[in-house]
Amino acid sequence: MRLPAVILAGGQSSRMGGGDKVLLTLGDRPMLAHVIARLAPQASPLAISANGDPARFERFGLPVLADSLPDHPGPLAGVLAAMDWAAGLGFDAVLTAAGDTPFPPDDLATGLQAAAGPRGLALAADLDQGAARLHPTFGLWPTALREDLRAALTHGQRRVRQWAAAYQAGTALFQGAEPFFNINTPDDLTRATTLLRGLSDTAR
Repeated sequence: MRLPAVILAGGQSSRMGGGDKVLLTLGDRPMLAHVIARLAPQASPLAISANGDPARFERFGLPVLADSLPDHPGPLAGVLAAMDWAAGLGFDAVLTAAGDTPFPPDDLATGLQAAAGPRGLALAADLDQGAARLHPTFGLWPTALREDLRAALTHGQRRVRQWAAAYQAGTALFQGAEPFFNINTPDDLTRATTLLRGLSDTAR
């Protein structure tokens, strides 16, 4: 089943001089453009979760969803914005992906849906020295739980993994060459450029 997806783009690049990390250039285009290109074939419609002036994302032609709660309570608030947006469009669930992770799996949507737990939640994971390592900003979220999440956020819940575990989230395991490599530092951006070249060579 094709579902909508929201890119969580609220992180500030404090270790890279500030500003919107997802707008940093990777290769010949913004990091966010790489995420959109990966998600567009597998999810529709797409939107961006971010606070502040939405005009800075105008070039991407996607809706920009601000947090519905004050004081920027973190990624879970972005998940809630995604759930509210998807519910308004009539969808039963929504996918989320991190905007600073430019090479998410091509089968992210199908993998998350296949791994959904009894309440319909799933989180992505890869292998780290043989053990599953969760990447909780990549998830499948049923819109029926949005009021539960709103209440949890109001009462101070901030941890994506902890909230999802309370609803028996399934784990979707993805393998391959660092499918959830994320960019936090200038060195990470340099490494991502090398990874991008490798992906481009493979695609030729």
